[in-house]
Amino acid sequence: MTSDNKTNELDKIEKVTLKLSGMSCTNCANTVEKALHKTEGVSDVSVNYAVEKAYVDYDPTQVSKDDLIATVKRSGYEAETSEQDKDKNATMKIAGMSCSSCAQRVEKNIANLEGVSKVNVNYGTEKANVSYNPQKVKLTDLKHVVEKTGYKVIEEQGDNQQGKDADEEKMETAAKKMWSSVVFASTIMALMMVHMFIIDIPYYFPIISVLAFFPIVIIGWETHVSSWRAVRNLSPNMDTLVTMGSIIPYGLNLLGFWLPISSFVEMAAMIMTFHMVGRFLEAKAKGKASQAIKKLLEMGAKTAHILVDGVEKEIPVDELQLGDVMVIRPGEKVPTDGIIISGESSLDESMATGESLPVNRKVDDQVIGSTINKQGMLHVKATKVGKDTFLSQVIKMVEECQGSKVPIQEFADRVTGFFVPIVILLSLSAFILWMSFPDFFVPILQYFNFPWTMVDLPILSLSLLAMIAVLVISCPCALGLATPTAIMVGSGKGAENGVLIRRGEAIQTIMNTSIIAFDKTGTLTKGKPEVTDILSYGEFSEKDVLYYAASIEVSSEHPLGQSIVEQAKAKDISLTSVESFSSITGMGVKGTINDKSVLIGNRKLMTENNIDHQAIADSMEKLEHEAKTAMLLAVDGKLAGIVAVADTLKDDAALVIQELESMGIKTAMITGDNQRTANAIAKKAGISRVLAEVLPDGKVDEIIRLQKEYDTVAMVGDGINDAPALKQANVGIAIGTGTDIAIEAADITLVRGDLSSVISAIKLSRATFTKIKQNYFWAWFYNGTAIPAAFFGLIHPIVGAAAMAISSISVVLNSTQLRKVDIDPSYYRK
Repeated sequence: MTSDNKTNELDKIEKVTLKLSGMSCTNCANTVEKALHKTEGVSDVSVNYAVEKAYVDYDPTQVSKDDLIATVKRSGYEAETSEQDKDKNATMKIAGMSCSSCAQRVEKNIANLEGVSKVNVNYGTEKANVSYNPQKVKLTDLKHVVEKTGYKVIEEQGDNQQGKDADEEKMETAAKKMWSSVVFASTIMALMMVHMFIIDIPYYFPIISVLAFFPIVIIGWETHVSSWRAVRNLSPNMDTLVTMGSIIPYGLNLLGFWLPISSFVEMAAMIMTFHMVGRFLEAKAKGKASQAIKKLLEMGAKTAHILVDGVEKEIPVDELQLGDVMVIRPGEKVPTDGIIISGESSLDESMATGESLPVNRKVDDQVIGSTINKQGMLHVKATKVGKDTFLSQVIKMVEECQGSKVPIQEFADRVTGFFVPIVILLSLSAFILWMSFPDFFVPILQYFNFPWTMVDLPILSLSLLAMIAVLVISCPCALGLATPTAIMVGSGKGAENGVLIRRGEAIQTIMNTSIIAFDKTGTLTKGKPEVTDILSYGEFSEKDVLYYAASIEVSSEHPLGQSIVEQAKAKDISLTSVESFSSITGMGVKGTINDKSVLIGNRKLMTENNIDHQAIADSMEKLEHEAKTAMLLAVDGKLAGIVAVADTLKDDAALVIQELESMGIKTAMITGDNQRTANAIAKKAGISRVLAEVLPDGKVDEIIRLQKEYDTVAMVGDGINDAPALKQANVGIAIGTGTDIAIEAADITLVRGDLSSVISAIKLSRATFTKIKQNYFWAWFYNGTAIPAAFFGLIHPIVGAAAMAISSISVVLNSTQLRKVDIDPSYYRK
């Protein structure tokens, strides 16, 4: 290897520091170090057990930071990048983009900056989402690149309020330009009619040339500036086509004094006017598409009443701090997320979960900011404020989804990158071919003889008409808006119904899902064990069995034990304190109550303590076949009975599984339960594929096995214990809990926590993707038929300009129809 090659390889090397956790000795550190060393692209690694850090030199072209973290996790430990190595995320609102090729140009220039790891510029939302290393590039550098490319960065202020105002301001500006242009164009057209059919107007052409100057040059100035910047950067855009389609005929108006060219100044004015009408209607339609975000922003309470030294005080919500005690009267909105410390009421939580019926809340229950208190007065302690609140998390997730891309969009983005240059070449070709072969083209015009075709014009005029028509009828915007607008509406619809889509690509992936793997505890089941059966034996009564079992389980932290204690309390059984309590891993617990030795646990615990339990073996097996956890109880060496506990299925579990199967999606259940219990639960739910006795760290392996068998695998879990498996699945779906919905491992979070939302998520994704495909079809169909027709002179430029505006608007309006789609499970309607 030459020294130059070595130098080039060294230039690629980057360093990263990983913070590690879970290591208990230096051997653990050695394990991590060996695993990282074996990773392709890693040139050097040192793991320090004392400071729990890994120092890695790696080639970012071969391996990413995420890959390094995944390697550590596969070794059995946790890792994250240290603060100085963490990429920051920035969202910039960009003004001045006129089509998707503008967005592509900005995206390309930002991506070329060293230190930028990911960038996505969305023309539909007019935002750039950038992940960057603050050690290598600053936010000001990103803004500078945008401005250098020819666009403006709009500063967004607290709670996205500025972004909202900017959208409204843009619509108002577009409306002013549209109406001003319409006034001038209407005047020009009226004068033309008078001049042609009523009376010969003196100095007609100078008059309309002056009038046309206003819509074409003054009102359309921003369009021309954008066009010039694009051409200067060698990436012509939609504005370039409009500029050429309006300025060229306007300029040719002057040449008409010397050349046999008809006057096109009226046409030029109408082209710019239709462009302005299209811009306004597109802005208005895009505003409708993004209504979900605006609705969410409007939902929040503006003020809060808090107690300060026992005195009630009204303050802006922005000034709330953690621990503040809020006073919430009937009819008022909950200002921020919190926990009830006094009072009881029912709350309208439809804005958060989509659930229309009020939900009862009492002391120690969590409440969500912006929900409405319906009845009693509440005192609520603030637990989350600002960007950490439920509502802020929802807005952030919806914006992340709207700012992401789906795989189908990548091809369209590549096409729009060279769409405009091809259109310009086609328009020039149309002019040259018309001038060269008039005997071929003119008979075509004569054959169709549309009302707007003017066969009697000189061939130079006809050639120019064909060239201009090709320019103004072409519409890359329709292609650029096809996906973003559908994602905007779809993600908003999901948020309104408790389905939060974090990543847009999940919309395309989940609709192709072959099998959904459900975690059992807390996902298929309620996650709260309940005592189902108490069986006594010998001299003991059922009350005795519950007394001894609950008394000893008071000292246990196991959920099964706590369910027994709650059952005893519900039956008003007084419990006794335990002496010599001890937990026996994998078997149960033991202790002394009233000088009597008490054992509760599985068969193995009884066998090891020489307690014969064969007399009730049949009862044990029967309970286990019913998906119940049966625990044997012994008092002073005598078998006393059985306590059975079960984590029951959620009410809608069987209905959801049935509907998924009818939709052609197979289902599986992953659980740590023994095979017999797992089979019983799966049978109740209607699940045919059972993956039992799976340890927590084995769930990832099970997902990998399913992925080898099926094309696309989705995983539904709680997002905490199941995070690695959710990450491994093609689509991770997390069941939300309370106000904690920012589950990083999940592509989709279901706020309500019920399984019916899985159906809603799939129906929403299918409906959204259908709209995307419809949008692309009409965009391709429009351009594929309109451009050839314009090339042959069959479409007048004015008609072409109107058609161009309509094509973009139709795509956006088609996307807004998603708001009307029913995504509820079909069994809701039975």
